[in-house]
Formats: sequence, C-alpha cells, structure tokens
Amino acid sequence: MTAFIARLRVKPEREQEFIDLQQKLARLTWEHEPDTLVYDMIKSRDEPHTYVVIATFKDEQAFQTHQNSSFHDELVPPILDCLASDMELELFDCLTRRPD
Repeated sequence: MTAFIARLRVKPEREQEFIDLQQKLARLTWEHEPDTLVYDMIKSRDEPHTYVVIATFKDEQAFQTHQNSSFHDELVPPILDCLASDMELELFDCLTRRPD
C-alpha cells in the first residue's frame, strides 16, 4: 500500500474556500476511487489555519489514478492557491493494515 501525508497552512482569509475545495476533492475521491482506502482531512488543534490530509491507497496504481484524475487536476491548483506557504508532502509505504 502507498500513503501520503500533506501538511497545509492556509491563508486565514481563504480558509472557508480551502475547506470547501478539500471537501469536494474528498467526496469525489470517495465516489470514484474505490482503491483509495483512506482520504481524510484533519485540522490542527495547536496551529491555527493548519490542516493535514492523510490518504492511503491499495497500491501504487491507485495512487497514480488519484493523482491523474480530472477532478484532482481541476481542484488542486485552487487549493494550493489558498495556502500561506508551500505544501509539505511526504510519501509512505504502509507496513500494516487493519484486516478486512
């Protein structure tokens, strides 16, 4: 399995727009990508305007499908435009998984 963690610091004045765009991206991911096992956005309790997106994919192909989807290409540029600094993205290989 493949996973990523993205840390996103948002411009305060663009926060609601960012949330709306991320929620749309998550909804479309859940609807169209059955091999995306986890796609969650969480908000920091300690750092204002800071979010983390955690995603886990069945395999590398599922990750590439997500990266190359039309809705990803449409939504990511305006999401990135809402950020106060560059996104921090880290890729992972999953070593454990909850049994089905």
